[in-house]
Amino acid sequence: MNNKEFISRLSDSADMTMAEAQRVADTIVNAMGRLFDDGSQVQIPSFGTFEVKKHKERIMVNPASGQRMLVPPKLILGFKPASAVRGQIKKGGEA
Repeated sequence: MNNKEFISRLSDSADMTMAEAQRVADTIVNAMGRLFDDGSQVQIPSFGTFEVKKHKERIMVNPASGQRMLVPPKLILGFKPASAVRGQIKKGGEA
């Protein structure tokens, strides 16, 4: 599903115009982005939890040359689905 399809479904289900739905989606994404910048997690009830995880620096060995190199630390955005969503995915997405 691309952005246009998502906004179309959102506008239909929330009984709003496409422009209003786009503005709502942009506001939510921007607010979540600011929270992730602060290192906070975002919990959406009955959906799941988004959280920023830090991967530590590590030493990697290039298999071709055998050269060791340092991989710097980085931040990863993780998602842990709620149990209801997990169960729905296991059933193939059926309600």
